[in-house]
Amino acid sequence: MSLRSQILKGILEGCILSIISRRPVYGYELAETLKRYGLVVSEGSIYPALMRLSKEGLIQGTMRKSPSGPDRKYYTLTEKGKEALASFKRDWRDVMRSVERLLQEEQHDE
Repeated sequence: MSLRSQILKGILEGCILSIISRRPVYGYELAETLKRYGLVVSEGSIYPALMRLSKEGLIQGTMRKSPSGPDRKYYTLTEKGKEALASFKRDWRDVMRSVERLLQEEQHDE
C-alpha cells in the first residue's frame, strides 16, 4: 500500500463526514465525489467506513427510491456526526500546520 493510500485511509472518515454534511448521499455517489477531489477510494473501503460511522451513531441511512434501478440508501449526519466533523476539522488543521512547519524547517536545514 502506498503512503498516499495509507494517509487517505486515516482521513477517509472525516472526508466522508464532510461530504455527507452538505447533503444526503449514497455510497457510489460518495465515491464519485471523492474522486472529483482527487481522492480515489474503492467502494470496498467506503462501505466499511459507512458501516463504522453508522455504528458509532455519526450518520444514519434511509432507503429512498432511485430514479433508475433499485432503491438506494442515502446517508445524513446526526448531531453526533456534526460534532465529530467539527472535531476532525480542528484536528486536521492542527496536524496540517504541524507537518507544514516540519517540512519548512527541513527545507531550511538542507
